[in-house]
Amino acid sequence: MFLRALLDTFFPPLCHVCRSFVPDAGEIHLCAACRDKVAPVRSPLCPVCGLPFATEDGIDHPCGPCLTTRPPFDAARSAARFEGPVQALIHRFKYGGKVHLARPLGLLAAESLSDFVPAGGADFIVPVPLHRRRLRERGFNQAQLLGRVLAKQWRIPLSVDNLRRIRWTEPQTGLAADDRRRNVRGAFRVADPSRFRERRLLLVDDVYTTGGTVTECARALKAAGAGEVLAVTVARAVL
Repeated sequence: MFLRALLDTFFPPLCHVCRSFVPDAGEIHLCAACRDKVAPVRSPLCPVCGLPFATEDGIDHPCGPCLTTRPPFDAARSAARFEGPVQALIHRFKYGGKVHLARPLGLLAAESLSDFVPAGGADFIVPVPLHRRRLRERGFNQAQLLGRVLAKQWRIPLSVDNLRRIRWTEPQTGLAADDRRRNVRGAFRVADPSRFRERRLLLVDDVYTTGGTVTECARALKAAGAGEVLAVTVARAVL
């Protein structure tokens, strides 16, 4: 207790969003006001892609796109809507190089999505890979940093080298849904299919927007023989 008080004196815990002092900050370090602005993704939602939507009876049911074309992943869930404090943190993390924010974002996802992880766990957490050119430009893979936090929290092995991005793709930001899908089509491949054959995989990324990236990754994983692919993201853009 004394050591904690001493550390708080010289290094006071501050909210990652508004920078206000947070007594009893815990591990996520969001003040109560900013935490209240985080909009969790809750039912009713599509049990396949996790899209939240309003229904008269409040019951989960597949959305129109998932009924029309079943995605290659088995299910996807996001911790919060891509707005407010979560959007601000992801932008600072991903584009501002604030890599320390991987921890609070990952912990937020782990806290919100623990019920989504199957009772028997999973065989591997698989972060969405970056092209080596993008990795050189950014200096880190945000999905991999988030995956490390989730791997530790959920005690699931992390696989960072088997799913690979085999061609350059333009940034998805600003592209329409159809253009996003075309942009990443065929961009991923599994290097050693035997490692994922009949395995249950948790695919991890920062934001689910139209699902183009997650879909193409899942397609490559299923083509390699994966038994089940569940997608997990910190945020969901509700368009």
